[in-house]
Amino acid sequence: MELETDIEDPWPAVVDWEGLACRSAEALAAIAPELANPRLVASILFTSDSEIHALNREWRKKDRPTNVLSFPMVEREELLALPASGPPVLLGDIALAQETCAREASEKGVPLADHAAHLVIHGMLHLAGHDHEISADDARIMEKLEIKALAQLGIADPYGDHTQPQGDE
Repeated sequence: MELETDIEDPWPAVVDWEGLACRSAEALAAIAPELANPRLVASILFTSDSEIHALNREWRKKDRPTNVLSFPMVEREELLALPASGPPVLLGDIALAQETCAREASEKGVPLADHAAHLVIHGMLHLAGHDHEISADDARIMEKLEIKALAQLGIADPYGDHTQPQGDE
C-alpha cells in the first residue's frame, strides 16, 4: 500500500509522522492481508482539532472535534476481491486531530506517537470495512487486529482494561 501524508501544524516536528504512518500501515498489512495489496493508496492528514471539527460537522453532522476520522472509498467486498495487478485504487482518507490525540495520550499516560500509531491503525481498519459501532463482536475483531498490529510495533495493548475502541469515525 502506498500512503500519502500531509502533516500540518500543530503536530510537533520532533516525530517523523510520515514514517510512523508507514510503519503502522505495514504492521497492519502483515496481519490483514487485504491491506497489503500493492494497488492500494490511502491518504493520512495529521491536522488540528479545528479542521477535524469542520470535517466532522460537514460529513458526519457531529458538531465537535474527534480523534480520528476515516473516509472509505472502497467497499469491503471489492477490497477482498481486488487483484494485485492493475491501476492504483484509492482506499480512502484518514484525518487525525493533534490536540484531541495529545489530550487522550496524556490521559492514558502513553506517548503521543504511540497513540497516533494506534489511531492510524484504527482508521485503516475502518477503510478496510471494519466497524466497531456495528456490534460487540465487530468491536472485538477490530480490537484484536489493533492489538496485534501494535504489538508488531512494540506498542503495548491499549485496551488493557478491554474497553471499546475510542475512534469516532
